[in-house]
Amino acid sequence: MTATSLRFSPLEFASFGVLTELEAASDEAAVAAFLDGAEGICSELHAAGGLMVVRGLSGLRHAPEALVRISKIFGPEVENYRGTLTAARFFHDQVPEVLVLSNLPPCNHLPPPRPAPVLDPEGEFPVGFPQRSNWHTDQSYRRPPPDITLLFGVTNPPADQGQTLYADCTAALGALAPELRAKIEGLMGLHAPSWIGRRPEDVRAGVTPKPLLAHQQPQPQPLVRRHPVTGRPALYICEEDQMDHLEGPIAGLEPGPDGEGARLLRALLAHATQRRFVYVHEWQEGDLVIGDNRCLLHAATWYDADIHPRLMWRTTVRGNPGAEYDGEAKSWIPADGHAPMEGMEDA
Repeated sequence: MTATSLRFSPLEFASFGVLTELEAASDEAAVAAFLDGAEGICSELHAAGGLMVVRGLSGLRHAPEALVRISKIFGPEVENYRGTLTAARFFHDQVPEVLVLSNLPPCNHLPPPRPAPVLDPEGEFPVGFPQRSNWHTDQSYRRPPPDITLLFGVTNPPADQGQTLYADCTAALGALAPELRAKIEGLMGLHAPSWIGRRPEDVRAGVTPKPLLAHQQPQPQPLVRRHPVTGRPALYICEEDQMDHLEGPIAGLEPGPDGEGARLLRALLAHATQRRFVYVHEWQEGDLVIGDNRCLLHAATWYDADIHPRLMWRTTVRGNPGAEYDGEAKSWIPADGHAPMEGMEDA
C-alpha cells in the first residue's frame, strides 16, 4: 500500500464480507482517506453482501465525532439516540449519535451468557440458534428500521472472547426449501423491545405486559425484504426476545411462544445461523465493523466481564429501507409531548 491508501480483500473464513485496510501517515489522514473513498467503499459493502471489517481507523477512539462523519457515507441520517427507543445509560456523554455498549458504569451492559454446552456437537465454537440465542438486527421494533450499523471496538476483551457473529440472510433465504420460501413470502413478523413483557418466557410466566404509548407499539416487518440497492431478497427475522410472543411472533399464524408462528420463527433462525452462512469476528483493538441490517443478522457472544473491561461505540444510519416503507413516518416519534422512553425508563 502507498502512504495513504485503501485496499479491499475478501474476509477469511467466510463466504461473504470484505476487509478494508487503510494505511495513512496520521489518524486524520486515515479518516480523510476513508471519506474520500466513500463511493468505492459503499460499492464494496454491497457487493460483499453487506459486511465490511475496517482496519486502520484506530484513531477513532480519540474522536467519536469522526465516527459520525464516517457513518454519513452510508445514508442520509445518522441517528440521534436521544430520540429513539433507547435507555439513557447507553448515551455517549458528548456525541448524541453514538451509542455506548460497555460492561462499565454507567452503561453496565453485560454480555450474554456462555452457551450451554460451550461447544457444539462437532466440538467447535457454536454459532447456530438455539445454542447461540441472541441473533438479531438492530432496533427492528422501529418502523422503518435502521439500514446500517457501524460498531467500533474502543476496548476489547481477548480475541477468543466477545466475538461478534454475522449471518448472511440473503444466502440463507436462497437456500430455503422452495415450499418454505413460498410459505413465508408476504408474511409479517411482529417485532418488539425485549423489555416490555412479550418475550417467550414472559408470556409463559403470565407476566403483565408493560402499557405502551402509541409510538412504543410492536411493529410489523416483512419476513422477506428486498434490498433497495442490490435488489436481492433476504430473510428479515430476529431473536425470540425481540419479537412479540403475545400477539405474534408472526402475524396471521397461531400466536404465543409455542404456537405455529413461534415454531416457524425458530426454524428460520436455526436455518439462517448455520455455520455455512456465518462469519465470526474476533475483535482487534480499533476494529470498525459495518453491517447492513437489511440483509444480515448479528449476535454478541460471552466474555468474562468480571475480568475484562469492554467499550464499544455504535452508530446507526437510516433513510433507505426499501419500497415496503415508502412514505412512512417514523413509528417511534412520540405525540403529545411524550418522551420516547416514557414508562420504559428501567429498560
